[in-house]
Amino acid sequence: MLDLNSDKSIYIQIAELIENDILLGNLKEEEQAPSTNQFAKICQINPATAGKGLNILVEEGILYKKRGIGMFVAEGARKKIIKKRQNLFFEEILPDIIVEANRLEISIEEIIKFIVEFKGGKQNA
Repeated sequence: MLDLNSDKSIYIQIAELIENDILLGNLKEEEQAPSTNQFAKICQINPATAGKGLNILVEEGILYKKRGIGMFVAEGARKKIIKKRQNLFFEEILPDIIVEANRLEISIEEIIKFIVEFKGGKQNA
């Protein structure tokens, strides 16, 4: 759920929770997303904070509003999230991993071998 001790803003965490639910198939295209009041009650946060997280996803075209009804998952939302997170991985996460691997004198070959073994193990599990 939410990590109130995180450096990451609560509204960002809410947006990521919804994105994760979409990626996992818990929320499908055209299904209604939890409301700001539902998030506020469950997470014990201000509804405005929950609304800010939902509005980020509206701006990104992942959710859309039906006036008087609520927020819904947009068509193509899952693909948008995957593309966004792939870009984040290649632009921010992977460079940090490579820098740390260099510090630890881990070769590219070792990294590739680990990835292949890890991914192979996960697929067979």
